[in-house]
Amino acid sequence: MLSVDTSALAYVGEDLSRAECVMATRSGDLFMPDKRGGIAVIRSDGRTELIRAKNGPNGFLPNGFALMPDRSFLIADLGPEGGVWHMRPDGEMSPKLLEIDGRHIEPTNFVGTDAKGRVWVSVSTKLIPREHSMKKGHADGYIILIDEKGARVVAEGLGFTNEAIVDPTGRWLYVNETIARRTSRFAISEDGSLGPRETFAQYGAASFPDGFAFDAEGAVWTVTVVSNRVIRTTQDGVQQVIFEDSDAKAIDEAEQAFQNGTYTRAHLDAGGRRPAGNLSGIAFGGPDLKTVYLGSLFAPHLASFRSPIAGAPPVHWEF
Repeated sequence: MLSVDTSALAYVGEDLSRAECVMATRSGDLFMPDKRGGIAVIRSDGRTELIRAKNGPNGFLPNGFALMPDRSFLIADLGPEGGVWHMRPDGEMSPKLLEIDGRHIEPTNFVGTDAKGRVWVSVSTKLIPREHSMKKGHADGYIILIDEKGARVVAEGLGFTNEAIVDPTGRWLYVNETIARRTSRFAISEDGSLGPRETFAQYGAASFPDGFAFDAEGAVWTVTVVSNRVIRTTQDGVQQVIFEDSDAKAIDEAEQAFQNGTYTRAHLDAGGRRPAGNLSGIAFGGPDLKTVYLGSLFAPHLASFRSPIAGAPPVHWEF
C-alpha cells in the first residue's frame, strides 16, 4: 500500500492563510477557508484568489464549510459570534443559524451537506475559550441537523466535535472527535435522527483527528494535527499511516501533557514546525480523484500527492 515521503509532496496555491480544510471539484477548482475572512480558491489554472466576506460577524474566522450548487457557501464561524453563515459568490454574508434551543451557538467548527440537501453542523465544545475543553475525557461537543423540519441537536457528549460527514452510502454520519482521539459514526434514520455512537477508529499518541475523506473502497483517510499524519482506516478496522511529518519532541511533549492534564493550544500549534504545517484537512481531487490534497493550519499552500486508490466523489464534486 501507499507510503508517502515528505520529499514526494507537490505544492499548489500561494499566500494561503489557515487553509484548515479543503474541497475539490471536478472542474479542478479547490476551495479553502481563509482567516482573513472569506474563502480562498485555487483555480484549475493555478491562480489563487480570495473571496472576501462582506458584512460578516465581528471577528469572523471561517473554519469548516460547505460548497453549495450555486457556488455559494455555508461557513462555520469559529470566531466569537459562532454559528453558521451563508456567503454568496460575491462575498455578501447573511446568517444561516445562530441559535439552537433558545441559546446562542458557540464558536462553530464545521458545516457540511449531504446528498439529500440536509445540513450537518458540529460544535466542538460549549466552553469559551475552547482551549478549556482540550482535556482528556472532556466531552461536551454536539451536532446539529438542519432539514425541512428546522434545526435540532441530534448528538451530544462528543469529545471535541470536528468534521462530520455523511458517508457515500448515505447510511452513516462519521465524525472526528479530536480530543477523544477517535473517528465515530452514527446510523442515520429516515427522519434524520441518529443511532448510538459507534467507534470506527481510535488513534494513538499525539494523533488528534481533524479532517477526513472517504476513498472508493469505503476506507476513511484522516489527518491528525500535532503528529501530522495521514491515516487510512478500512471498514474492517485495519489502519495504515500513509504519510507522517512529525516532530518527535513536539509529539512527546504533547502526549505527556495530554495524559497529565496540562495540554494546551500551544501543544497543538507545535505540530506546525514541520514542512506540512500541521495537517487539518484532506480531499481527493484531480480528474481521476487520485490526487490527495492536504489542508494545513499554517502552511501558505496545499501539499498534495498521488494515490493508487481513488477517492469517493464528494457531494459537491459536480458543483
